[in-house]
Amino acid sequence: MPSSTPSATSSATSTKAATPAVQEPRVSSQPEHPKTSSSLVGQKSTRASCRPQTTSTCSALILNCETIENKIRKNIQHSWRGILKVCQEKDVSKLGEIPVSDFLDIAEKFNLDLSEGEINQITTKYDLKKNGRFAYYDFLQSCILLLKPQESSHLQRVVIQKPQKPMSPGPQTTSFFSAMLRIQPQILHCWRPMKRTFKSCDESHTGLLHIADFIQVLHEYSIDLTEEELFNILEYYDKTLSSKISYNDFLRAFIQ
Repeated sequence: MPSSTPSATSSATSTKAATPAVQEPRVSSQPEHPKTSSSLVGQKSTRASCRPQTTSTCSALILNCETIENKIRKNIQHSWRGILKVCQEKDVSKLGEIPVSDFLDIAEKFNLDLSEGEINQITTKYDLKKNGRFAYYDFLQSCILLLKPQESSHLQRVVIQKPQKPMSPGPQTTSFFSAMLRIQPQILHCWRPMKRTFKSCDESHTGLLHIADFIQVLHEYSIDLTEEELFNILEYYDKTLSSKISYNDFLRAFIQ
């Protein structure tokens, strides 16, 4: 067909211009093949180039959140009681989460000094259920309690010794956080002598105390737990029901 021949030739020529490294013969009977293969190669290369960008974006988001939390940690530690009280008032269903809009008001009220980008990253991280709500208990515990082991440099002085066996903790429930947050000010006030008392009771030097001895030491420092609080703390620190608790793990949650 005279009318179709120039278009086929021009399409083959344009394909060659787009991919000069591939030497394709001019075959007028199959003009579509070079165009199709080059377009597929273009799609694959485009998709491949997007994947590393997504990974780096996610890792940058996590890194920035850690920086933000370190920035506001001291402020949170001074005003966490007020923040928790307001959050609990807004959390009518007692689910440990509030609407993001309520958190924005709380952040402004307690002068957390967060930029718009920092607020977006924090609210994205603690929207655990991806439902537009802010998990304030998880946010507060990450800024106040140290329940996850952290890597320390060799030059850093060790305040609380790590246990010989790594801890396998139980569930981090809302009731557990409430109990730990309630006694946090008292623990910070007397943790050094309490640590010495724990060690003196640990005659075998295993880093573990029977629950009765653990409760007695807390009582000596005027820290009295309710039955519910004790149950939730033991559920976390004595998941295997060994009737023993690692006092170093317990103290490390409060000392940062």
